[in-house]
Amino acid sequence: MTLALLGLHLAVTGALLPRWLTRSARLQARLQTRPTAAAALWLALMASFLVALLLAAHHTVEPFAHEPAGLVGLFPHTEPTGAVLPHTHDWWLLAAAGAVPGTVAAAVGVRAGRVRRRHRALLDVVAVRDGRWDALVLEHARPTVYCLPGRRSRVVLSRGALRLLDERQLAAAVAHEHGHLRGRHHLFRLPADTFALLFGRLPLARLGRAQVALLLEMAADDAALARASRTELASALCVLATSAGPPEAALAVASTGVLARVQRLARPGPAHRRDRLAWRTAVLAAPLLPYLLACAPHP
Repeated sequence: MTLALLGLHLAVTGALLPRWLTRSARLQARLQTRPTAAAALWLALMASFLVALLLAAHHTVEPFAHEPAGLVGLFPHTEPTGAVLPHTHDWWLLAAAGAVPGTVAAAVGVRAGRVRRRHRALLDVVAVRDGRWDALVLEHARPTVYCLPGRRSRVVLSRGALRLLDERQLAAAVAHEHGHLRGRHHLFRLPADTFALLFGRLPLARLGRAQVALLLEMAADDAALARASRTELASALCVLATSAGPPEAALAVASTGVLARVQRLARPGPAHRRDRLAWRTAVLAAPLLPYLLACAPHP
């Protein structure tokens, strides 16, 4: 029963739920009203899938470790269906398996940090600091605006962006990049990138990574609206959308989901304060649900 429940949970979180969330326009609009919380929800679903997978592996090795198993154990009149064997406490198997995604995440983070340091060192040599925009100006004809996150963060403007964007559009683009830096959005991207590297073909990995990237761009858009209007930000996005992509490990204002973001800026949805508790509950409950399914005690 435990493996059946965990298998059902893996199927729902790994394939069915991500497709439902991305195909429903109504749900997409609801998620986009609170983009940071929605990105956290996608990461919680990834954590839930990973916890369920580790527990399923553990129960495959020790099928009678928790009998009666899982959620069935919460029902008042359920009795064990077989002999209850002593638990051998092989939780070291879970720890060893859990070290795999942790090691991959560390490798991804170290590689991204190395790429950023190299690019930052190059920028410090070839770019010129512009105190007006609190950014580095790069001599490049293609219009681009991006940031390099981290402890020594940088906001970078190209000379082409300075020529094509007016002052208000530039202010909007720079405020967007500072929104990325203040929100530490690269730390949200790291677990999504790690999960996609581990489970690349899984809908939760593929769709979740794309959704997290899009939602973080929308969160930075919201941060920019404190310094610019929706029209100014949308027009800056449209101008920069034709530019070259940002360097690796950088976050650019017009690198992801420009059309969806411009549509959102044109038709903003209301964010209800009463939804905040529901968001937090969902984010906290998702990673705990597999443990409830697998390890609920018999009353």
